[in-house]
Amino acid sequence: MIQHRLAVAIDYRNGIGDRVPVTEPSSAPRPTGRRPAWLTRNVRVLCGVSFLQDAASELLYPILPIFLTVVLGAPPVAVGAIEGAAEGAASITKVAAGRLADRFARRPLIGAGYGLAAVGKLLIALATAWPMVLVARVTDRLGKGMRGAPRDALLVEGVPNGQRGKVFGLHRAADTAGAVVGPLVGLVLYEALDHRLRPLFWIAVIPAVASVALVAAVRDPRTDGAGDSSTRAARTPWRSLPRPYWRVLGMLLAFNLVNFPDALLLLRAHDLGLSTAGVVGAYAVYNLVYAALSYPAGALSDRLPRPLVFAGGLAFFAIGYLGLGLIHSPWSVFVVLPLYGGFAACTDGVGKAWISTLVPDHQQGTAQGLYQGATGAAVLLAGVWAGLAWGADGHLPLLVSGGIALALAGALPVIVRVRTAAL
Repeated sequence: MIQHRLAVAIDYRNGIGDRVPVTEPSSAPRPTGRRPAWLTRNVRVLCGVSFLQDAASELLYPILPIFLTVVLGAPPVAVGAIEGAAEGAASITKVAAGRLADRFARRPLIGAGYGLAAVGKLLIALATAWPMVLVARVTDRLGKGMRGAPRDALLVEGVPNGQRGKVFGLHRAADTAGAVVGPLVGLVLYEALDHRLRPLFWIAVIPAVASVALVAAVRDPRTDGAGDSSTRAARTPWRSLPRPYWRVLGMLLAFNLVNFPDALLLLRAHDLGLSTAGVVGAYAVYNLVYAALSYPAGALSDRLPRPLVFAGGLAFFAIGYLGLGLIHSPWSVFVVLPLYGGFAACTDGVGKAWISTLVPDHQQGTAQGLYQGATGAAVLLAGVWAGLAWGADGHLPLLVSGGIALALAGALPVIVRVRTAAL
């Protein structure tokens, strides 16, 4: 068994040159056969779980704004409020689940989270009024909040800091591959079912349930012979998290105050004149770019300071938001939205990898849960203000958010250089 030690080291990959606690194996894991050492069983299984769940989620996500506004008669502000409330519920749950993940077995939390997401999709299929969709989305996102931090803690179990970008990059790629398959399947079925939306929601339940079943293959060291599942680990006080963690959390939190839910971007695409099929197709292309770039971006963040890769993602974000705010022709969405996919690829997994290197292993759940919960709460606020400011076509909030993100993209590398030079 590889023995682990807690050391205080300078990890330049965090991009801020701070002395941070780094948990590294005393000897690097040796690969078995041709499989990379970081590609553990849990990484492979959880990639499959996320692929199935995201295929289910994204089969319905691009048509949900249209279903709400056209079929159920919800106003645009309701779309933003529903997504904001859903993300807010997830945010609270992420914080609690992260703390539980550092004390108890993680696999039951992961299974319950994916189970709630499946229930949420079933409730959407049954919805006859938009408030029912609100309940369904909150249920779905509660499941997301419950599973996120425990899953991410198991993903990096036994993986050195310098390889965690690859882990999260591959996981994001698999997750987003589901987001490519889901909309494309939905598009085919939408045409085959004579443009009826509701049957698609029922079909989405199938891969959601399959993802719950696959969680049984996850190995949890606390329950699979490596420990006593009834033994509680010590609680991690938030004040014990390292100062660099809080500094990075503050920077990422500030950005997410202008990062409103993607449902509003899809509503903008529809307002520009894209048909339902066109919106689904554009969203599938966006996710294809996201999936294709996630692993390369994660691997790059293992070699370069992660804030620099993250800043590149902010530049893609600015291009996407400013582009959607300025264009007037429907076909332009197929240019702008794929570029926006570079934002998610360079920030989602990279952000989690960045956070994971700032804390020791026994604090991973708490750190990831607080990070994901706090940034989700910021998205809640962003969804509310963007929905209220949406107006007739949404160009104003898009331009405001895009401009702020562009400024942050330029400022982040400067902050990195200044702090590293001051070391």
